[in-house]
Amino acid sequence: MTSDVARDKAARLLKKQGSMSSLASSDVHRGKNLGSMSTVSFTDDPGHDDHYRPPVKYENSYQTAPDQKFPTAKIRYIISDVLESCLRHEKYEPELCRQLSKTTSEIIKTRVREMNIPRFKIICLVHIGQLNNQGLRIGSRCLWDSTCDTFSSYEFRNNKLFAIGSVYGVYFE
Repeated sequence: MTSDVARDKAARLLKKQGSMSSLASSDVHRGKNLGSMSTVSFTDDPGHDDHYRPPVKYENSYQTAPDQKFPTAKIRYIISDVLESCLRHEKYEPELCRQLSKTTSEIIKTRVREMNIPRFKIICLVHIGQLNNQGLRIGSRCLWDSTCDTFSSYEFRNNKLFAIGSVYGVYFE
């Protein structure tokens, strides 16, 4: 009697844990007492991958200053090269300039990332507007560390439009 109670308790516990008893119910009804019980785990399903390893989490390096400075002169050259080549013969059309602003910004960001500057977050902005004898001021405000973070910008003009490209390099600790 006590072994039956213990077997039922073990079977309930195994069901809660995700395993099934291989002891058939017909064995219990026939009065057979086998004395042992084997289990099959649900992890034996075909969908289970034994070779799964969770991604490795690296410790913080706590490097609070960059190994190299942000190369503002090289980035200014990249901005001027992209703006000159993309906008040299363009006229101001609002829809076209909206797309050109996005495209030139992505090109500049890609070329700056190709420089492989470690641990700097790159933010690129390009403003394009109509040149019509008006005044315009563009400002930006950021919360940053003045010893590590910096920016580079370039202003382009032709007969019909102006463009201002800015790249911010924010040190990512």
